[in-house]
Amino acid sequence: MADPPAIENQLKRAPPGAKETKFMTISAALVKELRERTGAGMMECKKALVESGGDIEAAIDAMRKAGQATAAKKSGRIAAEGVVMIEITPDARRGVLVEINCETDFVAKDANFQAFAKAVATTALDGAMTDVATLAEAPLVTDPATTVEMARQALIAKIGENIQVRRLVRLAPTAGQLYSYRHGLRIGVVVEMSGGDEGLGRDLAMHVAASRPLCVNADEVPAETMAKEREIFKAQALDSGKPEAIVDKIIDGRVRKFLEEVTLLGQPFVKDPDMSVAKLLDGAGAKVHGFVRIEVGEGIEKKTENFAEEVMAQVRGG
Repeated sequence: MADPPAIENQLKRAPPGAKETKFMTISAALVKELRERTGAGMMECKKALVESGGDIEAAIDAMRKAGQATAAKKSGRIAAEGVVMIEITPDARRGVLVEINCETDFVAKDANFQAFAKAVATTALDGAMTDVATLAEAPLVTDPATTVEMARQALIAKIGENIQVRRLVRLAPTAGQLYSYRHGLRIGVVVEMSGGDEGLGRDLAMHVAASRPLCVNADEVPAETMAKEREIFKAQALDSGKPEAIVDKIIDGRVRKFLEEVTLLGQPFVKDPDMSVAKLLDGAGAKVHGFVRIEVGEGIEKKTENFAEEVMAQVRGG
């Protein structure tokens, strides 16, 4: 950062058409204070102070309003990139997963975005909120004078992309401890397990990240999912010309195979495909009570651009 005299010199150089005397009244110390309180750039702080006549509180209010306006303009843009943050207490008895979205992978890796995501996740862990609406109104643990929503709007104004706090999952196990794994920035998994050790817990979280099980065991598969799969298997068996007498046996066999594929206990362990997760847990005297897997952008319809079609449409229109 430039030293005070250097800033003073910049403040004295008014832009064309501006009244230089107004700039002369804004001290470097005041600009520095506003920068520290808002995180905004020097020129943005100088402009806000000039417009407020040197009233720092009025400048902050104006900057917040500008941030709200910018956030509103960008709120309709698709934000399908971002990060999944995981925070777990040292005793592994409480944890949160938070998905925070932006528009591009470039911004997802930005230090300011990362710091915001970390602060939001830490705030969620320290509080009792269970949804993003409540989280938005919570004061940041890193800056109690600023709420999550205020920080989000300020970051949108600074970075120039739509940013959304999309999902919050809170975990408070009753039977085990929490173990986590994060794959890059995009996939986060937390497993609740009793017995075993930290290494096994992390391995299982890694397995969930890679193999995408639907649930822990067959009893947890939704009844409507099973009914739909049975219907599909029956149609496939009859369409293949199999005798009706053996269709039920074929369906049962395919259902068993389906359950092995979608349940954690039925899947082959990702680090040793010759062993099922169920056998791995039995050998370690451990039990998985549940898990959460979040991947950035799940369920968001991303905009796809076909430039060839766009050009042809313009040609036809012309």
